[in-house]
Amino acid sequence: MTNPGPHTMTNPGPHTMTNPGPHSGLIVEIPEAEPAVARHRESLDANARLGIPAHITVLFPFMPPGAIGPAALAELEHLFAAVSRFPFQLDHTDWFGDEVLWLAPRDPGPFRALTRRVVEAFPAFPPYQGQFRVSVPHLTVGHGHPVTDLRAAEESVRAHLPIDAQATTVALMTQRSAGGQWTKAATFTLA
Repeated sequence: MTNPGPHTMTNPGPHTMTNPGPHSGLIVEIPEAEPAVARHRESLDANARLGIPAHITVLFPFMPPGAIGPAALAELEHLFAAVSRFPFQLDHTDWFGDEVLWLAPRDPGPFRALTRRVVEAFPAFPPYQGQFRVSVPHLTVGHGHPVTDLRAAEESVRAHLPIDAQATTVALMTQRSAGGQWTKAATFTLA
C-alpha cells in the first residue's frame, strides 16, 4: 500500500514502517482500473503480488491485525455506513519523484474525507504513521523499478484514461505475518 506524500522521493510501503508488521489497511478497491493497470502492477508493484488489488488507500497502517476485534469492526461498519457511495474518475498519471508512478482521481476530496473520518474515529492511527504532511489519494501503478520501465507503463496506462469508477465499499486488508500475503478481512458498504 504505497502512498508517499507529494514531495517525497521514498516509498513508505510496509518495509519502511517503524513497526515491521504484520499490518492492516483500509482501501477502496477499483476493479474498473484492472484492465489498464493489472499487468503493470504485477511486474512493477510488489504489493500486487502480495494480494492487494488496484485500489486507493483510505488508511495505512491501521490497527495491528491481532488487535482488530468486534468493537473496531462495528465502529468501522457504522462509520462507513454513514458515507454515501460516490462516482469518481481516474483521469491522469502522476509521479512521486521518479520512483512511483500512479493514477490520480480528478477529485481527491471524497477519498480525503474518508481518511479524515477514520482518523477522527481512530486517532492512534495517523496515515503512514504521520510520516507525510499530506496524504495523496492515488492508485499506485509501479514503484522501485527503473524509470524507463515505469515510463513505458505510463504510456500504456494513459491509453485507457479516463477510467470511470464507483466507490461503493471499503475493504479491510490484513497480513498474517510481516511482509506476507494480504487478505481481505472485511468489507464495509457505503450508503
